[in-house]
Amino acid sequence: MRTLAPPRPDAAGAADAGPVPATVPAAPGAGRTALVACGALAREVRDLAGRRGWDVDLHALPAFLHMAPPRIVAELDRLLERLRGRGGRAVVVYGDCGTAGAIDRVLARHGAERVAGPHCYEMFGGDELARLLADRPGTFLLTDWLVANFDLAVVRGLGLDRHPELREVYFAHYTGVLYLAQDPTPEREAAAARAAAYLGLPLEIWDRGLGDLEERLTELVERGPAPPGRCTETTPEFATAVGCTP
Repeated sequence: MRTLAPPRPDAAGAADAGPVPATVPAAPGAGRTALVACGALAREVRDLAGRRGWDVDLHALPAFLHMAPPRIVAELDRLLERLRGRGGRAVVVYGDCGTAGAIDRVLARHGAERVAGPHCYEMFGGDELARLLADRPGTFLLTDWLVANFDLAVVRGLGLDRHPELREVYFAHYTGVLYLAQDPTPEREAAAARAAAYLGLPLEIWDRGLGDLEERLTELVERGPAPPGRCTETTPEFATAVGCTP
């Protein structure tokens, strides 16, 4: 597996700190499968590809694009356009991520596929998380990436370092913090506890590993491209855009 396109600075100049060691080969493999992942999932996708022995190229887009979801769509569109010139297959490791179907429309235009799911929290938490959120909608969710980047993404990302009084406004209706741990360590759990203490909320930790993401992505990569005229994505937006039957 090759890891391409090392994380870039976001618009404010802060590095996208989902640390994925990146080595860029002189000539990326034409015709190979390209995995295009959110930077917040790049480490997990890299490790899964290594364990499964996939011969793929991994491209990571900055996780901080989530601060403005239309930027995800624009950057993904540009990257997929560049990858089309190489031939091969593109598998995208994003959910809908608050884009109201815009990601799926971009994928349809480029003939790419993505792992099923609305966002990474659902991929990690599955049906159990859906039931919890139905009972406790005021739950703030953490993953390994967000635990490592809480200060950059939440405190500074929301301007709370400059306007700390806004913390009570932003989080007034939250009732707890749930850390969906992919690879729990004492250091990550301590960082999650600090994040919860900053928010003034109780912390719960679930050891989830990759949750449903591993099964979904493995099935997508290892089965090969979808047959013509039929799609495997479950979202109605994708089916409508492509004009196929799930």
